[in-house]
Amino acid sequence: METIQTPSSQERSVQTRSDDWKSILGVGMMAWLLLVGVEAFGAETVTMSIPTKTFQQVIYPIARDRGYMKEEGIDLQLTFIEATPSIQALLAGSVQFTGSGTSALVAVAKGGAPLKTVLAVNDRVLQWVLARPNIPTPKDLKGKKIASTGVATAAVFMLRQILTKYGLDGQKDVTIIDPGSNNQLTALLTGVADAAILGPDQRYIALDNGMKELFFFGNEVKNSWGTLATSDRLIKEQPKMVGGFIKATLKALRLIRQDREGTIVAMVKFSGIERPQAARVYDDLIDTFTRNGTVDDETQRNDLVIIRQVAGVTQDIPNARAYDFSFALDADQQLNRTAGKP
Repeated sequence: METIQTPSSQERSVQTRSDDWKSILGVGMMAWLLLVGVEAFGAETVTMSIPTKTFQQVIYPIARDRGYMKEEGIDLQLTFIEATPSIQALLAGSVQFTGSGTSALVAVAKGGAPLKTVLAVNDRVLQWVLARPNIPTPKDLKGKKIASTGVATAAVFMLRQILTKYGLDGQKDVTIIDPGSNNQLTALLTGVADAAILGPDQRYIALDNGMKELFFFGNEVKNSWGTLATSDRLIKEQPKMVGGFIKATLKALRLIRQDREGTIVAMVKFSGIERPQAARVYDDLIDTFTRNGTVDDETQRNDLVIIRQVAGVTQDIPNARAYDFSFALDADQQLNRTAGKP
């Protein structure tokens, strides 16, 4: 007959402790899996439309890729939609935010659209007028053709305002032409236009091809640029999510000031431009970014003067009807309390 050996009291004690640890580890593992599940599946999907892959828009992929959006419970999806369709998508609820803030302001002015601009990325307008080498000064634009992205865009109305500073009548002394989407540079280089309103990327190409820079809008007018808009409905129904989105974006805004190399790498990935050009853009434009995602009341009023011209309306638009920077101000205070470290 086989002898069955019973465990000693010491062996039973060791076994009990082992079982206890297994139980503890099991509970810990379950808790960890639950937390991972919440992080992986609990984030709310939020869609933002971006009109272009320009420098000021890079803060949003940075906020996503660095995990700042995830920290706020947001799974950010970026989609590229032109300005006007993006406003339609925002009103329909297909997207929750748009980087076409100027177009949102036009919709507010024209038809009282229930939208708000909630963030300003730049406190200076990132547009330039470059001309052919035989036009040495802004005054020499008289009688010349200037290529634009559209004869009734905000940049054109700003241009006319700037030209008065140089003694020109922006309505009579120059001819504004629209050569088609993103064709201003081609029109300038081929001589179809004598000058052109250009953004940062096209500006460098023009300079490298011998064109002359006449002025930078950011030094001539006090307006904002790169604005973010959302709907009144989202602000009312999901203020926590809106606040979290803005906070994550401000973290990215702070990061780009601290991390030149990381931002340049992000620009190359996002825009597809070469690294030397990305570095050039960064060094030239980093000081145009706002400190806390807001602009002052005067800048807001100046923006709305231009917007009324674009929209063709005469009635005043109160700042509070078009802007809501309360989320940005609150997020900035939160980040200041925690040292604002990205």
